[in-house]
Amino acid sequence: MFDILNTIDSFVWGPVMIALLLGSHLFFTVKTGFIQRKLPQAIKLSLTSDPEGKGDISHFGALATALAATIGTGSIVGVATAILAGGPGAVFWMWITGVFGIATKYAEVYAAVKYRVKDHNGAMLGGAMYIWERAFRRNDKGELDPGPGGRPPWWAKLGAIAFAAFAAIAAIGTGSAVQASAMTGIITSNAPVPAWMVGVAIVILVSVVIFGGVESISRVCEKLVPFMAVAYAGGCIVILVLNGPLLGEALGLILECAFTPKAAFGGAVGSGIMVALQFGCARGLFSNESGLGSAPIVAAAASTRNPAQQALVAMTGTFWSTVVICALTGIVLVSTMLAHPEIASDILTNPTLYSGAQLASEAFSKIPYIGTPILVLGMVAFSYTTILGWSYYGSRCITYLFGRYAIRPYQVVYVAVAFLGAIGVGDMVWLVSDIGNALMAIPNIVVVLMLSGMVARETRHYIYDGNLDEADDAPIPQLEGK
Repeated sequence: MFDILNTIDSFVWGPVMIALLLGSHLFFTVKTGFIQRKLPQAIKLSLTSDPEGKGDISHFGALATALAATIGTGSIVGVATAILAGGPGAVFWMWITGVFGIATKYAEVYAAVKYRVKDHNGAMLGGAMYIWERAFRRNDKGELDPGPGGRPPWWAKLGAIAFAAFAAIAAIGTGSAVQASAMTGIITSNAPVPAWMVGVAIVILVSVVIFGGVESISRVCEKLVPFMAVAYAGGCIVILVLNGPLLGEALGLILECAFTPKAAFGGAVGSGIMVALQFGCARGLFSNESGLGSAPIVAAAASTRNPAQQALVAMTGTFWSTVVICALTGIVLVSTMLAHPEIASDILTNPTLYSGAQLASEAFSKIPYIGTPILVLGMVAFSYTTILGWSYYGSRCITYLFGRYAIRPYQVVYVAVAFLGAIGVGDMVWLVSDIGNALMAIPNIVVVLMLSGMVARETRHYIYDGNLDEADDAPIPQLEGK
């Protein structure tokens, strides 16, 4: 069964998925008029709150929660895995997916906010499942009617159910088991603490936050995410200063390996343009989640005057997670491997010994005093906040599938799986969730592509025509029985 799942995982995250996501990034970049150029305005907007907006949490709260789920093990271990398999050139292609993925994140969040709904308490619900539900509704006369009077066609309902089901599965693995396993591994390898004890601590620390709902999660993320991201980035910068004489060579090697079939570090790591492209794009897409449909779920809860405002704020998440954090990690790893050739020698001697986590640990440990603490604190903080963020995604998908009474049982299963991941029962869960992660992207990307004309048209009105402060007065319907 493990081999079968591994084969399926390799297929769904293969060239077809990479082409779909990367192609969408390029398409939305053109369709939105290169929305990336509005990044300074978006960053400024993310730090403001709007009391006149409709929603449950602030712009920054939604962004922090999305970043909490995005900046996880992929920001450190994922980068190391990409370098190990695809060579230094993979860092460049990972960075490229971040630059162009900004446009896809903008488009999917725009659609999620536009078609969000309210639950029985008036709290906002959104995401690809509700886009499918509302965007194609028709009334008895056959006219488009996104309100409560319309009914979605069967194919739209199928798309909604498929996304919610795959996302709920992915959340349990990607957001719970894998992150708990990463936390436990890094803690137990640096301190004499049994895995079960770390698992109990994770369960307690996660439970006290996620059972409080999106407001509780966003409050913790608002405080923790900026601190952990700045601290990790600062530590990486210190390492880069220490590796200063080799930075030019490291950057040159990254660019050279991205466009030429050059073997790096004496052939110790992957080489070849296509290999670098494949692994760089795959890990980059995984690190920023642009196109997966995860971030729009929490973005739909944000207090905003119109969809364009929150879409701008949300797209900064891709910039911070991949264009900044992943790029810093990649340059740190490449420059450190240049400074310490023995790492490459060890990889050549024991090619099956090195995983992404081991390579990251080995590289950071070469930096005196600060290297290992930066890695340990970064991994623990990133993994913990990822658990919090993905718990919200999973709960919202379960709400769509089974109603509000299924939330608490799902949360109990979620923290139980975190404990199993902590004590090492996570490999099978990881494969299943990784497959779900890829499959949830398909209905999300398809529906956003179908609505790309609407996104482009309204983007021109709100952003390029200077109407960003204009309120969207369209009523937000309340779901029945949810």
